[in-house]
Amino acid sequence: MDWTVRVVWTVAVSAALYSVPSARAQQLNGYVQAVPLAGTRGGQLSEFNRVRLSSEPAVGPFGLGAAYEHVLMFRRSAEAPEFSLGAVPGGGEWLRLQWTIARREHVVWQHRFDRLYVGWDSERFEVSVGRQSISWGTALFLTPSDPFTPFSPVDPFREFRAGVDAARFRLFPSPLSEVDVVARVTRSPAGKEATALVRGLTTARGWELSGWGGIIYGDPAGALGAAGSVSSWAVRGEAVLRRLGDRFVFRGTMGLDRRLQLGGRDLTLAVEYQRDDLGAAAPDEYLATLTSKTLVRGEHQVLGRDETVVQAAYQLHPLWNLSGISLWNLNDQSATLGANVVHSAGDDTTATVGVFLGLGDDGATEARPLPSEYGSAGLTGYLSLSWYF
Repeated sequence: MDWTVRVVWTVAVSAALYSVPSARAQQLNGYVQAVPLAGTRGGQLSEFNRVRLSSEPAVGPFGLGAAYEHVLMFRRSAEAPEFSLGAVPGGGEWLRLQWTIARREHVVWQHRFDRLYVGWDSERFEVSVGRQSISWGTALFLTPSDPFTPFSPVDPFREFRAGVDAARFRLFPSPLSEVDVVARVTRSPAGKEATALVRGLTTARGWELSGWGGIIYGDPAGALGAAGSVSSWAVRGEAVLRRLGDRFVFRGTMGLDRRLQLGGRDLTLAVEYQRDDLGAAAPDEYLATLTSKTLVRGEHQVLGRDETVVQAAYQLHPLWNLSGISLWNLNDQSATLGANVVHSAGDDTTATVGVFLGLGDDGATEARPLPSEYGSAGLTGYLSLSWYF
């Protein structure tokens, strides 16, 4: 049966690629990705494939945005790949725009609209309604002040951000400032909930300053963000204060990043630390975190209360880049280490070889099913081939 799915998938992809010349004339863009993976956990072998078509036609101030994806995953075991590689993100969206074509022990085939919205633009404001991309984070990796389905901090595939179902109004009082109003209704295992937020952003003395407030999933909350430079380092920070029941919780990130020259090539360094009162302070609290409403809504990037990210990226050659990243849980001392080499095979083609390694306590017991956040992940290697058109 797996071969039947492969044949149907191949025919569908071929039909999409055959239409590329006419699609270009209609301003249709596309993305094809194939990623085989191998892991040490249970002899894991898997592969995920993605095809994405998107377009943003406009007639005068009226516009329409749409992005349609197919994701096909093959796996040797019923378990999903580690490190969320190939996962289709989501945050309990209201519109039913994702469907499953086939789901068996070794095959998962899904398709969805990741963007589907209408909008109206003018010089001073924009209005959009439907599934769209919204990002309010300030930091590079750990973004607790972003209430709209943030990326996993170690996700190597950040080409497209997951869309959310919302009504949005953006006002531009000046070239360097904006007011953003977003209203959103979601449904998830946590129930049907509403979010209504207002955000202001401006630039002063070379610093980008932002803040938002309102109701997020029915809870009063407010956030502040700032990004600028001190000497030759970029400084980024964001913080959220939120009321949950009868208590207030704090979530915040501070980060530094810098680009410098080494051997005539670019070397980029970045480090971030996050304190998250919604996270677990010890392994005994993981079960409560994994079953919390905040997690099932997609609000957590990590599980720990105190975590840090360190990344280094170096340009080996104009067509070759090497990068490494570490994600360290300071509470249980577990970590994820990742490295990859990216080759630009052409203007529209990239090839990536990468590896992830989980370190930490993996001695699970009945009383402590998750002894550390990253210790049971093992080693996973992957090859990614991507083509944009």
